[in-house]
Amino acid sequence: MFIADTYTTWVNATRSRTAADTLQKLYRHFRTWYPEPLTAITVERVEAWKARRLNEGRSPSTVLRDLFTLSSVLRRAVKAGELTENPVRRVDKPRVDRRGKVRFLDQAEESRLQNALMERDFEMQNRRTCGNNRRQTRHEPVLPPLTHFGDHLTPAVLLSMNTGLRRGEVVKLRWGSVDFNRRLLTVEGRNAKNRQTRHVPLNDEAVSVLRRWREQSGTGARVFDVATGFQTAWGKVLKRARITNFRWHDLRHHFASRLVQHGVPLNTVRDLLGHSSVGMSLRYAHLAPDQRREAVAKLNEKPVLGLSMRLRWEGVSAAGCYSTTKMASRPQEHFGLRL
Repeated sequence: MFIADTYTTWVNATRSRTAADTLQKLYRHFRTWYPEPLTAITVERVEAWKARRLNEGRSPSTVLRDLFTLSSVLRRAVKAGELTENPVRRVDKPRVDRRGKVRFLDQAEESRLQNALMERDFEMQNRRTCGNNRRQTRHEPVLPPLTHFGDHLTPAVLLSMNTGLRRGEVVKLRWGSVDFNRRLLTVEGRNAKNRQTRHVPLNDEAVSVLRRWREQSGTGARVFDVATGFQTAWGKVLKRARITNFRWHDLRHHFASRLVQHGVPLNTVRDLLGHSSVGMSLRYAHLAPDQRREAVAKLNEKPVLGLSMRLRWEGVSAAGCYSTTKMASRPQEHFGLRL
């Protein structure tokens, strides 16, 4: 069984950062194919699988990602000599709107989220204080006070909202990558999705949050010493804030959307997000409608005729073909324009 044996060994050795997720996807969607020979995976079979998934209501982007996962296996099989071609390459890919609507928080939602985080912190701090009081009366060791935050959730959320870091980049962030003097955060290439190191400036809120969190959490190597992320606590705080249809990754969209709304050029947004091309950042372009309106509105302005154009008209008139006065008075009529 190529997938269960050869490919699993290879992906664990060479793609350690994404191996677990890749193997989980393969098992979830294609485990019934494992015992069969690779030659049984035909274009027609993959097309049928794709159609079934789409009919089940899966989004085109989800199906496309799963196809890419399967393709990585078959591409490796071709290199290993187990197949002569990768059938996924001849499968029609689902059409994905790369510039579709992005989810970000409006002002009311952002305010509710911040209030929910503060309430959660206060409750956790209060429980810690009451617990320590009981421990003191029993002459037991007390736990460290929660001076600024209840735990890692609030600083992680606020950092994401102000830097646009991906969740994996937040989880793997180390204090050595935070330069308080230069107000700069470095995302190391090994932790970035595109394997490219990037540098993200820190605004006032991000600096304040990181300073307070470091004071509270100590000087360990990692900024957020968590193994799997923040999913459970994140879901609860969203429920408290009455916010729906909002994923952790949408904090990244929120960061980019606010930048564009404040007139930041898309190419700068691309650099901050770590996108490989500005095309990936075009999904935020619609959030700067004033710039587009101003550009189109320039067509309302009547063009100012240059000297060379006037001389050409005068030359034509001198030859007796047209009336200079008539053409110069409304040159737009000469080109068939009604203004």
